[in-house]
Amino acid sequence: MRNAFAKAIAGLAAADERVVLLSGDIGNRMFDKFKEQFPGRFYNCGVAEANMVSLAAGLAMSGLRPYLYTITPFVTYRVLEQIRVDLCYHHQPVVIVGTGAGLSYASLGATHHSCEDIAVMRALPGMTVVCPGDPPEVGAAVKATVGCDGPVFLRIGKKGEPAVHASTPELRIGRAITVRPGRDVCILSTGNVLPLACETAQALEASNLVAGVMSMHTVKPLDVEMLEEAFFGRFRLVVTLEEHSLLGGLGGSVAEWLVDRCVSETSATPAKLLRVGTQDHFHHEAGDQDHYRALHGLTVEAITARITSVVQPESATTPLLSTPYPAPQTR
Repeated sequence: MRNAFAKAIAGLAAADERVVLLSGDIGNRMFDKFKEQFPGRFYNCGVAEANMVSLAAGLAMSGLRPYLYTITPFVTYRVLEQIRVDLCYHHQPVVIVGTGAGLSYASLGATHHSCEDIAVMRALPGMTVVCPGDPPEVGAAVKATVGCDGPVFLRIGKKGEPAVHASTPELRIGRAITVRPGRDVCILSTGNVLPLACETAQALEASNLVAGVMSMHTVKPLDVEMLEEAFFGRFRLVVTLEEHSLLGGLGGSVAEWLVDRCVSETSATPAKLLRVGTQDHFHHEAGDQDHYRALHGLTVEAITARITSVVQPESATTPLLSTPYPAPQTR
């Protein structure tokens, strides 16, 4: 995903002279092409993330479009006051790019894990939260975020994430992408677990459950029209899937919406909601991303077992989907 970002930001800078890139002392070789093409529009701010945010606010107030880039915990938790006051309070169009989100840097320990960042960022007034699901979505998200008139948190993975989309999809802020149509179960995926969501949907076919997959690349604002269809339409179970804490992430956002929706309109019975994410505790052991995902139940086997324990197929003779990844469609 980070390579997809480097390519996309260089292309965006070529098309829009307002775009500037600020780095927190990482990605130097990755941004060599950017620096060669736009030497006056790249700022290595060093290990001084708070200053980097304030500098970006000043650049934005001068008419530029700054993109900040560094490891997710250091550009969210460490600099929360600067983001809140300098960016959100003044509603400045600065895109905060957090790389290695979730458990991407698992082997470096809890200081480099970021499983609370969505919750923190979406609580800030005026902040847009975008979590693309694969490298093609990263490229599309970079182009989409330059049009936002306020601060954006763009949450991406690290490296090696497989592409679900065969080509760059049309990505609109606040509108989910249909990756796979379904009938019984709707999996709402955000961030780098999109391939896991698709693998889970395919595995559910063995239980005669037809699962749809939606890429919820935008956590704030939510695609409420899609949620209305999912919960009060053809699905019996809606699953939120994320490499983020169960507290305050996509699952929390959807649960909040659903409660408010049911209070305001009680005539319809919604589908059940199952939230899948990381647990509310730190791990004090070494391990890579797959190791930690297994500990949190973020595997095809674990997720499938949880889904089949909640919902059973209505008919054993209903035809199943045969294609794992149908052509994605933008709502």
